[in-house]
Amino acid sequence: MGITLPAFTPLEDSLWLTLCCRALDYRTPHPVLGDAMADQIVRTVDYDYKRLNIGTNLRLNATIRAKKMDEVASAYLTRHPDAIGLDLGAGLDTRRQRLAPPDTVDWYDVDFPVVATARSELIPERPHAHVIGADVTDKGWLDGVPSDRPAIIVADGLMGFLSQEELMGLWDQLLDHFPTGEMVFNSYTKFAVFAAKHSRGTQSVADLIKFPGVDDPRDFERWNPKFQFVKEILISREPEVAAFPTALRLYYRAQAHSTAWSRKGTIVLHYRF
Repeated sequence: MGITLPAFTPLEDSLWLTLCCRALDYRTPHPVLGDAMADQIVRTVDYDYKRLNIGTNLRLNATIRAKKMDEVASAYLTRHPDAIGLDLGAGLDTRRQRLAPPDTVDWYDVDFPVVATARSELIPERPHAHVIGADVTDKGWLDGVPSDRPAIIVADGLMGFLSQEELMGLWDQLLDHFPTGEMVFNSYTKFAVFAAKHSRGTQSVADLIKFPGVDDPRDFERWNPKFQFVKEILISREPEVAAFPTALRLYYRAQAHSTAWSRKGTIVLHYRF
């Protein structure tokens, strides 16, 4: 029998879109991410993922962007085994399990209180893994997180649901709290925001999108002088595209020749501070 979760608000319910993408990826013959826990959660809750209209392109983009964030976080933790890991808007993602960091790393998954409670029902506790039930736009939620260690901060899918003012305030909190670190997140250009509001596969979250879109990743450096651009990861130029179905592969191979065109799709941005 599946677990019955409390009712989520529409914003809290948005976690299912990326979770189901990861679960469906796991069920394919050649998964991108291979997240067995995502599939287990979806089956345990008996969630009707079909109502989300997840197509192949959305599934591939969601799982590749998660994989790229995992790669950045893993590399950082290898260099800084004493770091703090912070996953903002974590939903029911099990990134820490995928990364398997050393016990010297303290990892914090942050999401709304009701989502944090759901995590405790569905995801086994691990040493040095912590859950913070909070709205990341509120003040004070970082008070219980050590501020004397470097940090790797991941935000997969969060940005779209925050206004520019809310996002700037969140980043100011984070960069004031930690002495040094890196941040990796998926960003949206103005076109990508428009597409997300009008695409069939993202209709479940279309009305929740608040971010206006940023076309140049260097613009974020102007928001806070501590922010330093490291890398822009354009999905069209990543090696995983070679395994895409033929039509999508040809499309992304053509897109890869143009940075402006590639930015109309999924972008993962990497910064240090």
